[in-house]
Parts: sequence; structure tokens; C-alpha cells
Amino acid sequence: MSPVRRIEIPAREGRGVMLAAGQRFRCIDVQGKQCGDLFAFSQADVGEFASAEHTRVSAGRLFPQVGGQFVTNKRRPILTLLEDHSPGKHDMLVAACDPTRFQLLGVEGWHASCQENLEKAMSGFGHTGINIPQPINIFTNIPVLDDGALDWRPALTKPGDWIMFRTELPCYVVLTACPQDVLPINDKNPTEMALEVLDE
Repeated sequence: MSPVRRIEIPAREGRGVMLAAGQRFRCIDVQGKQCGDLFAFSQADVGEFASAEHTRVSAGRLFPQVGGQFVTNKRRPILTLLEDHSPGKHDMLVAACDPTRFQLLGVEGWHASCQENLEKAMSGFGHTGINIPQPINIFTNIPVLDDGALDWRPALTKPGDWIMFRTELPCYVVLTACPQDVLPINDKNPTEMALEVLDE
């Protein structure tokens, strides 16, 4: 399955791509143990986007299974999960990291964040002031414990693990290689990712 386009995403950064309905793409953990924040916005209206809360209701699960769909805040399918060649640990409960999050974790000065990565990628498409949705946190291992607490664990992925989606609407897809290095979700060592478009 050779890609028609491969987009390298450096550690702590994000990249975006415009895709038509029906295109397939893969998100790849290049070195392993790296989480990715995945976003999808409708090209027709960036106020419509993949919504974790609406997807949880639609799927009846915390994260869709292979064959399941991610829906927008208007409850329309925007992505379908086609294949998952990873341990299958993903998250849709945790917000994208942002500057305030790192300040609260004790970081002094500027720190890269998934929010700023998303904003930069979308501004490249001419869209500023966007809503920051709850991301689809691929490869992110944050189980809910019996007492309701969240447990921040390192990703379980190995080098080259990947997950594949199909677009159901013309959309902007943004993947950010999460820069979190205070909590252990990236093994405190953020590394690069890749996004491969499989159809023109």
C-alpha cells in the first residue's frame, strides 16, 4: 500500500492536509510511544468538526472500533476508522494541550502545544480564530481507573505502528505530534509522526 503523498511531522509540531470525501489516510508513529492529536474540519464550514463528545454518543463507546465512524458536532459522519495496526489504545476524553496546561504543570516560558500546532496548520489554510475541538487522541494510553481517575501512561505503540481512516466529507485533516514531555504519555520524549495520503 504505497502512499501517493507522505507528510513528515517533526516532533512537537503539526501538519495539515486538504482531502476530498472518500480519501484514505494513515497516521504513523515513526519511532514508537508517540501520541498524536488528530482533528478534522469540514471544508464547507470549519465551525463543523470531528467531535469527540458527539462521536461517543453515536458509537456508544469511548472510542469507535474498526468500521466505526467519527461524527461532527452536527452529527454527520466525517471520518471512518478502517484499520488499526497498533495496540488499539486511543483516547477521546482529554483536551488538546495548550499554553495554560503547561503553565499549570510548572513549565516556565513558552512550550509547544497541540492547540498552537492546530492553529498554525489551520491558519495555513486561511482559517484563523477556529474552535479548538476535543481531539481524537490516537495512540494515547490514558485508562480510566475503577475510582474514575485518569491514569497517564506511556503510549504502547512500536515503531511504524499505524491507524487508517477514510474521509466522509471534504475536510481539513490536521495531525500534531503531541509535545507533552512533563507527563509520561509520550514516554517524556516526543518524537516525529507521519501522515500518508493513500488516494488522490
